[in-house]
Amino acid sequence: MSITLPPARSVTANPTQEQLRELTSKMPNAVLTEFDNYDVMTEVTARSAGSTFVVSDDGAWSCKPTMPRAENDEIVSRQDAYIADREMLLVEGYIGPENSPLKRPARVYIEASNSNIPAMQQQLYYPKDSDWREEDALTVIYTPNLDAPGYPDGRVVTIDLDNWVTRVVGIDYFGESKMGGLRMWMEWAFQQDALAMHAGAKVIPTDRGDKVGLIIGLSGTGKTTTTFTRQNGSLPVQDDIVALTEGGEVYSTENGCFAKTYGLDARYEPIIHAALTSPSAWLENVAVDDRGKIDFFDDSYTANGRGTFALADIEHFDPRKLGKADFLLILNSNETIAPAVAKMSSVEQAVAYFMLGETKGTSAGGVAEAGKSLRVPGTNPFFMRHEFLQGNRLGDLIRSMNYNFGVYVLNTGRVGGSKDVAGSKKVKIPHSSAVVKAIAEGTIEWEADPDFGYLVASHVPDFDDPELLQPRRLFASQGREDEYDRTVEKLKEERKAYLAEHEGLTPGVAESVG
Repeated sequence: MSITLPPARSVTANPTQEQLRELTSKMPNAVLTEFDNYDVMTEVTARSAGSTFVVSDDGAWSCKPTMPRAENDEIVSRQDAYIADREMLLVEGYIGPENSPLKRPARVYIEASNSNIPAMQQQLYYPKDSDWREEDALTVIYTPNLDAPGYPDGRVVTIDLDNWVTRVVGIDYFGESKMGGLRMWMEWAFQQDALAMHAGAKVIPTDRGDKVGLIIGLSGTGKTTTTFTRQNGSLPVQDDIVALTEGGEVYSTENGCFAKTYGLDARYEPIIHAALTSPSAWLENVAVDDRGKIDFFDDSYTANGRGTFALADIEHFDPRKLGKADFLLILNSNETIAPAVAKMSSVEQAVAYFMLGETKGTSAGGVAEAGKSLRVPGTNPFFMRHEFLQGNRLGDLIRSMNYNFGVYVLNTGRVGGSKDVAGSKKVKIPHSSAVVKAIAEGTIEWEADPDFGYLVASHVPDFDDPELLQPRRLFASQGREDEYDRTVEKLKEERKAYLAEHEGLTPGVAESVG
């Protein structure tokens, strides 16, 4: 069931990119850059997780904060009344390509004064066709300039899954449009017996045939970078959300990409850099001077600068031909004793580390998360049911593939401590790329880790630092063995306790962490 859109003073449906550029040129916070694209500086610079609620009278249904339906009805009435006197834009399309069994109509309905948001969203939707049905549409109704008194920071996002509509009030950040639709799609995909993952996808050619890799990670931990970095001429398919189904089939969602821009360097991320410096791209909160000069290394306003571009603007693998997944990479931007790569030795262990979702928070999650050690199950902040359900679903799907599916944890952070700790080391993009290439080619030599039971690499081709592969070596070389042992015991205790909190997990998962 979907809803009828509230009437407005005027509605422009499906404007072209050129029309949206013209509207954006009139926005006081938009700057035409040196690349002939627009950069919009917003008041809100990250997702407003603390202001987001699932509409339900059953507070126990969701792991996220809930809002009674009567309270949501008040927000709906206020927003509808506001829209009645506004000029609105409507952008319609699909989440999912034409041959996907998980393709679903979607739309965003938003104030024309914030035209960069529908422009960015239009790049991510697959195009509307004659089969598109309004009654099936996942709908985001978006009023950036209406405040939400009484809610955190004067903002609110409500997710009504009974009607497949998300209401966004008082937020001018594009991410709420993107995730508004995808969050609902993820729940619908779960109802179709799939597992929607906060993951990129890529296809890597090897002598053993093409290998399909999925890359899950919290925003800002290297998911898009890992997806786009090339190995053997690999091509990206998707950078953010995919669905895994029984037997291992994978389905993508978006016709474009939403990439983090801080630190963007053409030497290491040439595809993303070229795409975001083209006239067709859209930028948001990227440092820019009054002459339109962009600085991707300036985080004085925010480190969460972003940009969108269409898949058609880059070389990519056809998502309609994706097929089955061969391996899953769980990104973990750690700073202690996590190796550059670890291979899970059982399904239970794969589920355990998927559920642990250990990483450092980034600016993408807002000030409350940036720089803090986090555990986010599935590194997916958008799953709305109880978390153990996605862990159990992953285990069931791996078993449906007859265990012909590798699961790995990649540390995209540091080993031995933060950058302020003498002797600590950064896991750099070339290190991670060498690991991904070797996983696809099956050329890593593995040995059991005596502390955690997973496998660590004794050799990776073209990887120049064994201390990143086996952190105990780094700590031993610096006389820090006691620190390493203390950290091992602390992590084991914390991980078991954390997993035990997720009642309902398949037996054996918590015990698999050591």
